[in-house]
Amino acid sequence: MYSKRKYRNLFKGINLEFFQVCVGETDLMIGAGKNLEREALSAVRKYRAQIEKYIEEHPDFKASLVPVPASANAPYIVAEMCAAGYAAGVGPMASVAGALAQMVGEELLKQTDEIIVENGGDIYIKTNSIRRTGIFAGNSPLSGKVSIEIFPEDTPLGICTSSGTVGPSVSFGKADAAVITAKSAFLSDAAATALGNLVKSEADIVSALEIALSIQGAEGALVIIGDKMGVMGNIKLA
Repeated sequence: MYSKRKYRNLFKGINLEFFQVCVGETDLMIGAGKNLEREALSAVRKYRAQIEKYIEEHPDFKASLVPVPASANAPYIVAEMCAAGYAAGVGPMASVAGALAQMVGEELLKQTDEIIVENGGDIYIKTNSIRRTGIFAGNSPLSGKVSIEIFPEDTPLGICTSSGTVGPSVSFGKADAAVITAKSAFLSDAAATALGNLVKSEADIVSALEIALSIQGAEGALVIIGDKMGVMGNIKLA
């Protein structure tokens, strides 16, 4: 069931125009130097079609909660989802939101020099100025009170969030927010899922963060559970 994304009411960005693109379960909020809604819609349809066709031929790609190999003729988006799954030790669909955010973002960067693509809490960003992204953590008292500062030299960047208490995504943990930053939004989404799975209580925060940062490509990690938070790696809180 679709849940209204109230946090989007807070979206703003200097010199960016924001617009929404929806296709099936994919619901993107995009900020760009100009309105690229038509181009974004075309990109979403293209990459969704590639994933859907692959699932028809390889049902385990969608159903598996553990890594699966990509076929030799898999499209790029599918192959990268499988690679991210192997890196993080999760199923390939754990990276689907980040994958679509990045692929659409890269398409739009052909026509704008800055882009923010948000897909259900998973973000792909390329920016020329310092920006901040807030962390939505459901009913946690820290929700909306923590933000990550993003520097232009660190982008393009994936900033992805998994939660055991918010949204429809599968998580075996209890974290209100498990966040990973990485150059690849494919990897950051998959690794955020892995991080979230590890957090059953506040006692797990430190060990879960250490394990998450051992994933090749993961740059920073943040966990919120209840009124407790842990941060490790290359993340600057604003």
